[in-house]
Amino acid sequence: MNRFLCLSLLAASLIAQTGRAPGNETIQRGKLRADLFFLAGDAMRGRLTASHEYELTAEFIASRFERLGLIGRGSNNSFFHRFDLVLGRLHDGNRMTVTAGLPARRELRVLDDFYPLIFSPSAETKGSVVFAGYGIFAPALKWDDYGTAVKGKIALIMGGEPGAQDPKSAFDGLVTSEYANVLRKAMWAQDHGATGVLLVSGLQTRGSDAFPKLARTYWPAQPPHLEKYTLAVYANRIQIPVAEVSPAMVEAVLGNANLSLASLRAKAEQGGGAATIALGAEVELRTSVKRTIVEDRSPIAMIEGSDPELKKQAVIVSAHYDHNGADGEQIFNGADDNASGVAALLGIAEAYALAAAQGQKPKRTVIFASWGSEERCCGPLLGSWAWLEDATWPLEQVVGALNMDMIGRSEEVPESGGPRFRGLKVQAAAQNANNVHVMGWSYSPDLSAAATEANRTIDLGLVRKYDNNASNLLRRSDQWPFLQRGIPALFFHTGLHPDYHTVNDRPERIDYAKVERVARLVHQLSWNLAQSPVRPKFDTKRIIPPPE
Repeated sequence: MNRFLCLSLLAASLIAQTGRAPGNETIQRGKLRADLFFLAGDAMRGRLTASHEYELTAEFIASRFERLGLIGRGSNNSFFHRFDLVLGRLHDGNRMTVTAGLPARRELRVLDDFYPLIFSPSAETKGSVVFAGYGIFAPALKWDDYGTAVKGKIALIMGGEPGAQDPKSAFDGLVTSEYANVLRKAMWAQDHGATGVLLVSGLQTRGSDAFPKLARTYWPAQPPHLEKYTLAVYANRIQIPVAEVSPAMVEAVLGNANLSLASLRAKAEQGGGAATIALGAEVELRTSVKRTIVEDRSPIAMIEGSDPELKKQAVIVSAHYDHNGADGEQIFNGADDNASGVAALLGIAEAYALAAAQGQKPKRTVIFASWGSEERCCGPLLGSWAWLEDATWPLEQVVGALNMDMIGRSEEVPESGGPRFRGLKVQAAAQNANNVHVMGWSYSPDLSAAATEANRTIDLGLVRKYDNNASNLLRRSDQWPFLQRGIPALFFHTGLHPDYHTVNDRPERIDYAKVERVARLVHQLSWNLAQSPVRPKFDTKRIIPPPE
């Protein structure tokens, strides 16, 4: 049978539902507004990870789940999925020396010539340096920048990924793929026997002051308002020192071998180990990062399905609850980002609970997850990644994930909006008053078609244009980790705007009628997925990085 006919029949089966989801009309703007004003009120001070208000927010969400009669689906069947973060701070004792045909053995200066990365352990190594391209290991793409060349050596790798400006790149097109994640590169280097990792980014000329500025931004003299975290489960895997080094210093080393960063980058683009080359340099490196464990949690609950077999499968509905806290008297309320999504999540959970009380339960189980620490560097989406590393539901039995993040405004991109709006065309909010972005659609045409069907009576404008866009919006919220595990997932998002991540993202600026409609759409779609005899397929042409 023709492949496209098969897809059409599957999509038709998936979206052929009986009508409006029970309880859909109970999702009302007045209730959403009341929850949102509480979540994004000044008293909650922006819900910053590890703050008192962040903990109160988690308790509020979990207590609502419990009061609705839902079942805890966190750790040990509680209402919280618990995980640990590692808070890293620059510590004394970072040292690096290089010998490579320079006038003499050169001792580098921390924050001027190099600095340890946030997830580096306090560790040391000594040995020769091998250039290993982009430091990517991607068997599915027949791409291996390591081979056996780095075993027992220190790997020098480029930041980024091949074909970064190519919409047709196998590395997720214009979206920065998970293969570019430096944390994963360090894991791959370690797996291939490297004793240390040096990262170099950019093509800065010798003598540039850009690197020292970058280093002091990465490691400011005083603890920053927004601390840097790593998932403990990831940080604990890395046992070798990892540092970023200045392009100027690397150019000095390469010049001795008649090489340059530009020439090495050209080789790196070829892949397949084409860039692997011994640089004739010897390095001694000691990294020193003070680590503190920070306990974190995501409120999670479920309503068990009614069908004896289908209830073993689950649909996940989610929204992150953290934001950027307060800096003195400046409060980053995070009304749209993402109190809007959490209010919708609570409204959807209530709709399911009220319907169940009337004897109308979904056939599949529906899980409600409010992820923690989505905003936090370095390696954001920490709560959702933590859950996938320690899932409280079998991942192979997750039918799909529906994530809501910033669903209370309309996309507005100003002239000269800066890097926050990179890749987005200038547009006014009025142009998008009825629109909601649906991202992740290209990973599962089935799920995308189901969203269109669920929208039939709600009549929002479903915009599908950012799956392959330099804005990186696709990877900037909690559906991204699910896509990396081959799970169909959609991101519902009404667009960036000038108040995004500013003190002006306040509850009085939210379009509550729009939040209501988006919440009803996601509720309807989740219900349809829970009732369908088939499950959406993941497009096997998409390349999924390994989870390590």
